[in-house]
Amino acid sequence: MRNLINFRLGDVAHADLATQVSALTDVLYRSATVARMVERLPALALPEPYLGAGVIAQTVWNAAHGFHPLHGIKDADIVYFDSDDASGAAESRVQQQAVEAFADLSIPIDVKNQARVHEWYEQKFGVPSPPLRSSEHAISTWPTTATSIGVRLHHDRTLTVCAPYGLRDLFALVVRPNKTLAPESVFAEKATRWKREWPCLLVVS
Repeated sequence: MRNLINFRLGDVAHADLATQVSALTDVLYRSATVARMVERLPALALPEPYLGAGVIAQTVWNAAHGFHPLHGIKDADIVYFDSDDASGAAESRVQQQAVEAFADLSIPIDVKNQARVHEWYEQKFGVPSPPLRSSEHAISTWPTTATSIGVRLHHDRTLTVCAPYGLRDLFALVVRPNKTLAPESVFAEKATRWKREWPCLLVVS
């Protein structure tokens, strides 16, 4: 299956960070849906907002495999950090605003205030989460290095990229566990599904 890979993207894995960010921007903007999400995110006026995780990584994986830009993408994660109002009601209001803002797009939107993750994380995943300090801190805890990534539009129309583990694994199609917080079972479940959808991924532990 390796012949499916776009080797130009594979070469980016070994490039400098500026080149990687430029390549990421190019890949994301080739997807009309993802491009619209990036462009509309600022209108939500959220503190520390990012479009992140699977929708970013999987758009790159689709480009590398030569698949449709939306292949295998289940939803789009939008995160923000608002410690002044970390109530569930406030998060629900933001979720509804985002659903309305992206209503014409074909990907479901999932919005989470990272200031309240510690309130529900253990019940969902079986391990406690410490209170997170920022959206960037939250991104650093996500289950894999390749999907620990968030993007947002900077005022000069460039992308601000938060990638605490760099972009090498993303462009090299490596799925590696980030053991900062998520339990092994979460990684295993995601890796199994992703390998079915994107067969050229290299899953390592």
